[in-house]
Amino acid sequence: MPRVLERAEGCWAWVVLLASLVTQGLTLGFPTCTGIFFTELQHEFQASNSETSWFPSILTAMLHAGGPLCSILVGRFGCRVTVMLGGALASLGMVASSFCRTLSQLYLTAGFITGLGMCFSFQSSITVLGFYFSRHRALANALASVGVSLGITLWPLLSRYLLEDLGWRGTFLVFGGVFLHCCVCGAILRPVATSMAPETIEGPPPPSKTPAPGCLAACGRAIQRHLAFDILRHNTGYRVFTLGVMWMILGFPLPHVFLVPYAMRNGVDEHKAALLISIIGFSNIFLRPMAGLVAGRRDFAGHRKYLFSLAALLNGLTNLVCAVSADFRVLVGYCLVYSVSMSGIGALLFQVLMDIVPMDRFSSALGLFTILESISILISPPLAGLLLDTTNNNFSYVFYMSSFFLISAALFMGGSFCALQKKERQSKQAEAEGAITEAASEQGLTVEDSRGSRKQLYTEIMYVTSV
Repeated sequence: MPRVLERAEGCWAWVVLLASLVTQGLTLGFPTCTGIFFTELQHEFQASNSETSWFPSILTAMLHAGGPLCSILVGRFGCRVTVMLGGALASLGMVASSFCRTLSQLYLTAGFITGLGMCFSFQSSITVLGFYFSRHRALANALASVGVSLGITLWPLLSRYLLEDLGWRGTFLVFGGVFLHCCVCGAILRPVATSMAPETIEGPPPPSKTPAPGCLAACGRAIQRHLAFDILRHNTGYRVFTLGVMWMILGFPLPHVFLVPYAMRNGVDEHKAALLISIIGFSNIFLRPMAGLVAGRRDFAGHRKYLFSLAALLNGLTNLVCAVSADFRVLVGYCLVYSVSMSGIGALLFQVLMDIVPMDRFSSALGLFTILESISILISPPLAGLLLDTTNNNFSYVFYMSSFFLISAALFMGGSFCALQKKERQSKQAEAEGAITEAASEQGLTVEDSRGSRKQLYTEIMYVTSV
């Protein structure tokens, strides 16, 4: 029986957009609530700060590192099956984690399995928007990203409420049921009709005279297709941006993990401490789309990388507020200012990558970028936990550490992009002068430039060089 294909930009496309919004809220919004369970898990397993920090770090790292594997599954089975598989994996991981007796088991279930499942659901729900939307693609992506902010707002409140009544094991069991909603969202993603003509089968191809490539060559091509190591070697802008973001990520996720324990340790009520993360999420509901619209304007096309560096710098400077005071009103103000810089980083991160890398290689460049980013995500919380253990639970050092990585990364990226732009401008000027000289030498005409040197010139060449 032939499948009914949906039409792109049709009515069902907006239902798919709603499913993508919900999926992003369920997946990307979830890691921000792990800080609420930090103290409970630490007491349950009698673990140090560093050991407990491995749970959120593994979860968030897998959420990003599974991108290349997700793209392979999407190419083989489609977005619908991949989203539903991700929802089933995330649910299985959370249900299994509620029966864990050691932290190592928690790393495997709630960390690795749930993180991988969330990666499949999240990245597939983003990919499907590209098939359903063409004219309104930018608007669709901006609206879908609101789901992340809704998730950041609602997950901490739900976690705090369930934790009081059910404990962390019962809460994780309920979360397993919540993640099954990703399967419902995946079922909505019907196949969409494309303009590509179906392939015709003309019989078996003639035997090739060249020997079949070996397993190593096939693996090399697969790596080249999904991980752009050649771009990392030859594209200086991509190299600078990737290294800068890797360094920045060592400090960026720390407030999401340690803000709630820090507030509770300084006498803030548990409900108010959980509310701090929700304030960040609620603010992002409005700030993230605004930042996306501003970043998408053509006026800022050549300055997006500098705006991203500025957002990272503001984020690092904001974290110093937590090191000064732990008063609840001060922390609320911190969350509001932090939301501004966080929304700028979120809106500009992939937009800057699109500006630096050619679009025909964007998928492979993004695959390598997310894997390298996940390495920083993996080691950042445990590194901060180790710092807490060595400083007798002085959380101020965690925020100093976060500020150091963010500020230094912002200065590195901003300075490097300025130097690259200046070098590129000088290179273009030299090429233009060389073209004028070469064209003029063919015509046999001379003219004296502003520096007093005589150069060949031909009037018709001026149109070519201006283009």
